[in-house]
Amino acid sequence: MKKFYKLSLTTLLAFTVVLTGCGNNANSGNANTNAGAATNAPAEATEAPTATDAPVADIKLGMVTDVGGVNDKSFNQSAWEALQALEKEAGVKIQYLQSKSNADYEPNLNTFVKDGYNLTWGIGFDLGDAIGKVAAENPDANLAIIDSVVDAPNVESVTFSENEGAFLVGVVAGLTTKTNKIGFIGGMDSPVIKRFEVGFKAGIEAVNPDAKFTPTLAGAYDKPDIGKSLAATMYNDGIDIIFPAAGATGNGVFNEAKSRNKSGGSKVWVIGVDKDQSIEFGDDITLTSMIKRVDEAVKKVSQQVIDGTFKGGTTTVLGLKDNGVGLPETSKANVSADILAKVEEFKAQIIAGTITVPAE
Repeated sequence: MKKFYKLSLTTLLAFTVVLTGCGNNANSGNANTNAGAATNAPAEATEAPTATDAPVADIKLGMVTDVGGVNDKSFNQSAWEALQALEKEAGVKIQYLQSKSNADYEPNLNTFVKDGYNLTWGIGFDLGDAIGKVAAENPDANLAIIDSVVDAPNVESVTFSENEGAFLVGVVAGLTTKTNKIGFIGGMDSPVIKRFEVGFKAGIEAVNPDAKFTPTLAGAYDKPDIGKSLAATMYNDGIDIIFPAAGATGNGVFNEAKSRNKSGGSKVWVIGVDKDQSIEFGDDITLTSMIKRVDEAVKKVSQQVIDGTFKGGTTTVLGLKDNGVGLPETSKANVSADILAKVEEFKAQIIAGTITVPAE
């Protein structure tokens, strides 16, 4: 296969990434087979090649999921889809390792580092400590993380202003609810989930201060059955809109809503998270979604490795002004034009700094 070096790739395939915006049951060592075999047994340590020295076809990008799994219909899936796009566009090698528990994080990360991957991604707040440890033990390796800040010279951190996007879907919920009861189901207690919760609550209160807001935590990102059970309790209590920010656990909320709506009872809604979840679950139950452009963030940082411009020790925070969070165009299917106009008004005020959305 003819190999193109960095200079020619940059010349022929350069593109500007505009930032427009939680599995399966495989063992943690089971990975996508498109890019060769990766295992959890650490290989003999080798120095990770730099992007400037490696032909593009030899550049390897690895990704470690959190416990939600690569097929979580949410942010792990978004990240993997971004790497798949780079594989197709630039010809790089990609691989993922799935984590079944927190104990898998460090060994999975080390697998890629010891195998000389040019960049190793950790997807999710829970991987922060493991990324920090692996980075300190392997100063020549490039690592990156979504949803957490790791202060290390060889790690790029990307976080999002989830509270800003959640505020906007809170506006939609507050103006749409028929029962004046709205619920939130978070995955686990973390700063990221708290930003979702408080932003959502603030958006509801901005347009419907009489609405009753009920938040809860599932305690897991990979338990759809728990999500379904929590949703059933909320819907039984008269809540008609639930916003789950709980990875694959949130899939159970959609399953409960679909079952109830099919039975002919009172209409209930779910607000999607991270991806446009109407694509997966249908717009008959997905009121709107709070998109978080994990895909574009992963693609942008990974491209830096390909181009030789990766800069560790940096943190990027993406919010409404960066199009890092927001609502999808498909919102028009269920949200009235008047409500969407109100959403745009609040969006403009947040970007202008007239409204500061709480984050904790």
